[in-house]
Amino acid sequence: MANSSFIFLCFLLLFSGSIVVHAMTGTYGINYGKISDNIPAPEDVLRLLRMNKIKNIRIYDADSRVLRAFSGSGIEISVCLPNELLKDVSLNGSIALEWIQVNLQPYLPGTSIRGIAVGNEILGGDTSISEALVPAVRSVYRALRRLGLTNTIEVSTPHSEAIFSSTYPPSNGTFKESMMPYLGPLLHFFNRVGSPLYINAYPFLAYKFDPSHIDINYALFQPNKGIVDPKTKLHYDNMFDAMVDATYVALEKLGYTKMQVIVSETGWASKGDDNEAGADPKNARTYNFNLHKRLMKKKGTPYRPKMIAKGYVFALFNENLKPGPTSERNFGLFKADGSIAYDIGFKGLVSAASSKDFVLQGRFWSSQSLIIVACTIILVLLM
Repeated sequence: MANSSFIFLCFLLLFSGSIVVHAMTGTYGINYGKISDNIPAPEDVLRLLRMNKIKNIRIYDADSRVLRAFSGSGIEISVCLPNELLKDVSLNGSIALEWIQVNLQPYLPGTSIRGIAVGNEILGGDTSISEALVPAVRSVYRALRRLGLTNTIEVSTPHSEAIFSSTYPPSNGTFKESMMPYLGPLLHFFNRVGSPLYINAYPFLAYKFDPSHIDINYALFQPNKGIVDPKTKLHYDNMFDAMVDATYVALEKLGYTKMQVIVSETGWASKGDDNEAGADPKNARTYNFNLHKRLMKKKGTPYRPKMIAKGYVFALFNENLKPGPTSERNFGLFKADGSIAYDIGFKGLVSAASSKDFVLQGRFWSSQSLIIVACTIILVLLM
């Protein structure tokens, strides 16, 4: 009896371990948004990511062109089940199963699909679908389990700062009571299956809305006196770490002391409207250079020093079709032609000097190359 009990316990431990999968194995990733009519083709995006040794990306859909182009690349991708599908998926598990079978399964295992984000910033946004979030997450997880994919694909959902009632100082981190009917069951489920909590943390937005009370150097990872949390006595010299730790504190207050926090979006706009304080190329370059350096150190935060900080920068490209203020269209590390928007040590598909090159059939052709091709065609015709 003792031996059989031991074997059963081992089985449980093995089973429990098998359901824990991480969509982000690195510490630095990039959000690859495509609300644009002039960005490079997926094949060129893959080349750009490889040039800069980026191994983790998030996309806001399950674009077949991207998933096909990234086959065999080893780059880990988190896809998104669109907000508009949440209600249907929450009510009918077969829809989640079909969505995975049609949109993801044909590209496995060649394409490294490691995560599914169920919706984007649901809580605190569209209240009409808030109640659909948890059932939709469960439906997607059950579909993955039925297909034998829970050991390779993580289920999650990213949240904006709207889920918090307080984040300052970090020891005051607290979720809104109005969110708890949805957030409570969601965290319980994520804790059971081993998923982290994803948050979109933007020091840029905090500074933009309150520039008179926030030291921009604190927001940009630049030298500053920082803050000392009066309760924990911990010192913070940057807002990014403070935002992450406020999330850890909020989770701890609910009893989740081991759940990991990952930043699903963070970034700084290089251009904005007159009322968007801090939105300029210098600040964008400073924030993203220092963010990359901070995340590549693979260290934790003051409150969770053993929990390595991870995050996805927003975004890969400036996206010219995004609605909203000017800043929304200017978060890219790269311009639409593949040249760098500003220098943080990355390489572009084309140099800044040739950023006026044309895009032809999804590939980059310089004006010199086009002249050579045109001359060749003329010579052939004359012959």
